[in-house]
This record gives sequence, structure tokens and C-alpha cells, in this order.
Amino acid sequence: MKKVYYLKTCSTCTRILKELNLSSEFILQDIKSEEITVKQVEETKALAGSYEALFSKRSKLYKEMDLKNQDLTERDYKHYILDHYTFLSRPVIIVDDNIFIGNSKKTVEAAKAFIDK
Repeated sequence: MKKVYYLKTCSTCTRILKELNLSSEFILQDIKSEEITVKQVEETKALAGSYEALFSKRSKLYKEMDLKNQDLTERDYKHYILDHYTFLSRPVIIVDDNIFIGNSKKTVEAAKAFIDK
């Protein structure tokens, strides 16, 4: 499977997608217009190792809800990711059994190197 979960309105996501120059084999899913499903989150978690790895602690809602001062469990992370798209760290790039989460330069370079090989 070749898939990218991203936000169309996020300039960082669109810049990264442009930089990656993905082939038409990739399925792009804008998580704002097409919500991520329970099955998709569970499949993504299986690759990532945890829901926390998929969770964005930079989300505006994370700060507004004061979640950093709460002890969140894996169940909580899953709930929040399914509850609101901004809790998913973006983009999430899946290439077969490999996953690249987030927009750090290191992650984007690793994804690009893997896709280009």
C-alpha cells in the first residue's frame, strides 16, 4: 500500500508532497474532507507501534484542552485522533510496511530516500 494522510489546507503538507514528487500509485487522503477511519488508524498504529507516535502534541487543540497536563493512555490517543483530524501528526506517509510520520526534515528526507530507491 502506498498512501499519504495529509491536510490539503496545510502549506507544510503541500510543500512536502511537492518535494516527494509522488507517483500516481500513491493514494492521497485529505483527512479534513475524508475523515480517517477506525480501521485506518488501527492499521497505521500497527506500523507506527503506538497511537502516541501518530499523535500531534503541536496541535492547537492539544494546548487549548490542556492535554499535556493529563496522563494520556494509548486509548486516549486513539480517541483524540479519531475525534479531530488535527490530532494526527501530518503527513503520514505509508509505503508498503514502512511508515514516516510528521514533517521534520529528517523524516521527510528518510521518506524521500526510501521512495526514490
